[in-house]
Amino acid sequence: MPDDFGPPCKFDSSFRGPVKKRGCTDIICCIFFLLFIVVYLFVGIVAWTHGDPRQVLHPIDSYGKYCGQDKNAEKPFLLYFNILKCVNPAVLLNLQCPTHQICVKECPKKSLTLIGAQKNNFKDYQKYCTPEFKPEQERNTLKIISKDLCPSAVISSKPFMNRCFPNLITDNGKVSISGNETVMYGDERVNATEIQNAAKGVTQFIDARRVGMKIFEDFSKSWYWVILGLVIALILSLFFLILLRFLAGVLVWVVIIGVIGVIGYGIFHCFWEYQVNLKGRPGADNKITDIGFQTDFRVYLQLRDTWLALMIILCILEIIIILMLIFLRKRILIAIGIIRESSRAVAKVMSSLLYPLVTFVLLSVCVFYWAITSLYLATSGVPVYKVFVPPEPASENCKQYNGTVCDLKDFKGSEAMKNCNNARCLFVSFGGEGLYHQSIFWLQIYNIFAFLWIMNFIIALGHCTLAGAFASYYWAFNKPKDIPPMPIFTAFSRALRYHVGSLAFGSFILAIVQLIRILLEYIDHKLRASENKVARFVMCCLKCCFWCMEKFVKFLNRNAYIMVRDVYIMVDIKKNSLMSIAFCNSRTCRD
Repeated sequence: MPDDFGPPCKFDSSFRGPVKKRGCTDIICCIFFLLFIVVYLFVGIVAWTHGDPRQVLHPIDSYGKYCGQDKNAEKPFLLYFNILKCVNPAVLLNLQCPTHQICVKECPKKSLTLIGAQKNNFKDYQKYCTPEFKPEQERNTLKIISKDLCPSAVISSKPFMNRCFPNLITDNGKVSISGNETVMYGDERVNATEIQNAAKGVTQFIDARRVGMKIFEDFSKSWYWVILGLVIALILSLFFLILLRFLAGVLVWVVIIGVIGVIGYGIFHCFWEYQVNLKGRPGADNKITDIGFQTDFRVYLQLRDTWLALMIILCILEIIIILMLIFLRKRILIAIGIIRESSRAVAKVMSSLLYPLVTFVLLSVCVFYWAITSLYLATSGVPVYKVFVPPEPASENCKQYNGTVCDLKDFKGSEAMKNCNNARCLFVSFGGEGLYHQSIFWLQIYNIFAFLWIMNFIIALGHCTLAGAFASYYWAFNKPKDIPPMPIFTAFSRALRYHVGSLAFGSFILAIVQLIRILLEYIDHKLRASENKVARFVMCCLKCCFWCMEKFVKFLNRNAYIMVRDVYIMVDIKKNSLMSIAFCNSRTCRD
């Protein structure tokens, strides 16, 4: 084996690595990566120019105006004239039901009908009518309803994501509004269950958005506690590393026993909640499937099934840990020795403890840029209005206009309005017919792939930097005398100067695999309603294969980054007989 590489070289005590003269690795990949970032910045600028995040933050009425903004600054809530038309989710387009919608100052606190309000006090009811409605000029109830000047009835409602939804109460499986199982809706009595089904058509689209907004609000209120927790964690980590330096074996066993003890206490607590605290409590025996998805996760803690499931999971985890402890005890002793040596290396390169903060900052910038670009791309476009013709009554002549694009300003004189008196021009979504608007989907794909590529590059840069720093420690003959000053900064600068191409190539491969996995998840989500078992089986197999591939590529990349870094930076080929390795190919180190 030594003959393959020639005679071994003698040790040179005057050698002080890393070598000064070196060459870049995978230059083509580096150039391609830099061009990709420039294009990504351009995409972000274009998206910021055309996008409007208010589409996500504020509901939009039938006139394309934002509730709570501009002229509607004092009207933050959206009111649906006829919530029953939202019963079919197929008619929803960007949360827009085929019914007139206006911005109101507050949601109705009690149920009223137009006919009843005209007989009594019409002033309270008028605030739920359009600004064009003049009660002194129009008194005919049928004309008011047909012209969408006022709703035929309003129902006691409460705001949900700035939208007024019926205040429904479920008791023993019965749905009611203000204590009534039926309510007058216009000139007919409607069952509360029908209204509940109609409201679900919208709430199911915005429930996930509500969770995201709640998480964002909680974070904005407690960000200083998060920072304080990170600082405390950093201090405790430093203290833990100091202890590892001298008490590695003791600490490892204490941590293992502590984990077993904590899980054991978790099993006891789950058993106590299941068998003692919640036993016999009203509603505690309900199934998780019965209550469905809830944004308030505390609801699940009131169910016995939740604690039973947690107890089973913790028991399985406890058994696995104990079995691993029994059969892998020799491996644990080897791990203790490795940890002891690693803590010694960290003690000599203390700046390595701060580098994860650099990775955290870079990843935060990457995530922020991706999120903002995604938001602006999703909200790019101009208001699009389409004709809606009520299905009953609707002649064959009117149906031809249903779903066609219309101009809100000129709709009264349009051909659709002349032939169909009950046709409406309603806001549907934001879009456009230009090249940019037609390419938004592909720009979103580009945005996702860019996010994955840059994120993996940042992680790879961290692996390469730390590998170079600790290689400096490992190859130093006289420690710490031969360790170069500022090893982390030096390794970081060398990685950026010479190895961007190799890091970009490895992260590119991983980003492709991750993008394929995301697309498979999207396709699988679309196929969940399908009853084709063969398609579901094939999809499951593909997801499993690409999951394994991602783990395999990550393993290869991590070791490749270390080889690129450690071997290349530390030795001179003429002095120590080691080779430099780029990601794409192997070649000898330059003098």
